[in-house]
Amino acid sequence: MKPQVTSDTIIRTFLLGLAIINNALTMFGKSPLPIEDEIVTSIIGLGFTLVTSVLAWWKNNSFTPEAIEADLYMEELKDEHNHEIYTENLDGGYSDGERR
Repeated sequence: MKPQVTSDTIIRTFLLGLAIINNALTMFGKSPLPIEDEIVTSIIGLGFTLVTSVLAWWKNNSFTPEAIEADLYMEELKDEHNHEIYTENLDGGYSDGERR
C-alpha cells in the first residue's frame, strides 16, 4: 500500500504558506488584515495568558514535601514498570525469564 500524506501535514503546510504570504505582504507595506496595533497587542497578551494557564493546569505542580515525595515515588514505579516491559521483550514475552 502506498503511504498517504496525513491531513495534519496538509493543514500545517497550508498554514505555513499562509504565514509566508502574510509576512511577504507586510514587508511590501500591504496590510492583509486591517487590524489596529492595540488589538494585536491585546490578542497576543490574551493568547499568552491562555497558553500559560493551560500549561500550568496540565502540568503536575507539587509544592508540599508530601507531594514532591509522591512524585518521586511515582517516577520509581514508572521506571520499574518500564524495566519490566524491557525484560519481557528480551525474554520472549515473559518477565520471569521462562519461555512458554
